[in-house]
Amino acid sequence: MTAFQGKRVISPQPGPQMAFLASNADIAILGGAAGGGKSWALLLEALRHTDNPKFGAVIFRRTYPEITNEGALWDESGNLYPLLGAKPNQNELEWVFPSKARVSFRHLQHESDKFNYQGAQIPLLGFDQLERFSGSQFFYMLSRNRSTCGVRPYIRGTCNPDPDSFLAPFLEWWIDQETGFAIPERAGQIRWFVRTDAEESIWADTLEELLDRYPLLLPKSVTFIPASIYDNKILLEKDPGYLANLMALPLVERERLLNGNWKVKASAGKVVNRAWFEIVSATPAGGELCRFWDFAATKKQMGGEDPDYTAGVRIRRVGALYFVEDVLAGQWNPAEVDRFFMNTTRSDMQLAAQTQARYRARWEVEPGSASIRENRRLVSMLSGIPCGGVRAPTRKDPLIRGRAFASQAEVGNVKVLSAPWTEGFLNHLHAIPDGKHDDIWEATLGSFNSLTAVEARAATTGRR
Repeated sequence: MTAFQGKRVISPQPGPQMAFLASNADIAILGGAAGGGKSWALLLEALRHTDNPKFGAVIFRRTYPEITNEGALWDESGNLYPLLGAKPNQNELEWVFPSKARVSFRHLQHESDKFNYQGAQIPLLGFDQLERFSGSQFFYMLSRNRSTCGVRPYIRGTCNPDPDSFLAPFLEWWIDQETGFAIPERAGQIRWFVRTDAEESIWADTLEELLDRYPLLLPKSVTFIPASIYDNKILLEKDPGYLANLMALPLVERERLLNGNWKVKASAGKVVNRAWFEIVSATPAGGELCRFWDFAATKKQMGGEDPDYTAGVRIRRVGALYFVEDVLAGQWNPAEVDRFFMNTTRSDMQLAAQTQARYRARWEVEPGSASIRENRRLVSMLSGIPCGGVRAPTRKDPLIRGRAFASQAEVGNVKVLSAPWTEGFLNHLHAIPDGKHDDIWEATLGSFNSLTAVEARAATTGRR
């Protein structure tokens, strides 16, 4: 948005935004990385026909909070749509323009939510972060993309790379299948597809080719336009720190959100790589110590059963550095677990006193009375020692919760003490998420996050 002779001019930035808004494809998808101005372009597209009183656009996000979060679609539209006289309906998440044209924001959180639109006629369908929707939701909503207002029905979407989404194979012609990056010379090129009764997408370079092969089906035209933060000059000027944030992401997320890689996946050596860790012969004094316990329920049984381990990982934080000082893991019975837990924690406390460090022992507390009672029992075993459970994380995916640890490790801020357990510990982390067990990984994250106050909140029944 710029100023011209005292007036505000609302316009896309040259490059991908402009190409997206200029496309005449039935389905145009903008994206491939974060920060490319995708959502703004989608909001801008919805303004194209707001002088038509019968026009309506619906822009979807997968969940309701993704619409209403601070700085998300609803807030962004509030910076734009009132400039054209639109009035908001906060309860309905809808803007009504002076002509009576409407732009609404909706979600499809559950698979069945698509059926809420049976009978709907939506001239412009928008999908923000299309990769988060299911293929069945997207293709079903194509049938709702109808118009009687004089506007040719069309679809616009934005996306970030996700190799496991339905969108990855849908866009594969525009993506180099070896490198995972968009093919520059194919950006903005139009292809055509039909959808068969077998729910298969058949592609061709021309409309005529599909009409000849499938005369009873109606082809749709599609284009993909890659964009990245480097295309968004306004964001780079206003918030240069956002680029630094993308550069600081862990490897997999950085490849996707900064570089636009559609093929990279979380796999051994890509979530955490053993080469990131410096092995040290000693750790400094002072700082803060935490050992986090990940408790397993049973001892390893005969007959090939392989239950989870009980693991306890102690990390010392000194300034901006983290030192993994001790790793314990075993498939013990409950009595053995209690003994190791009590003796190890007392030993840790003595070490903390000798090295002028502040110490805490932590473990996870799940919701429910049984877990709360177990937390009280564990606290009672450690009289005089700072300890307590932390609430189970709201984000269950350890790969997501491990991003901060992986980022610190990659830049060299996590050191590992040389000890008999070191090799096994590094092998375990390197294997995430492909390894058989994740107990040591969970204990490592618990200790690290307790020290950084990320995801960790002391349970009301625990001591601090």
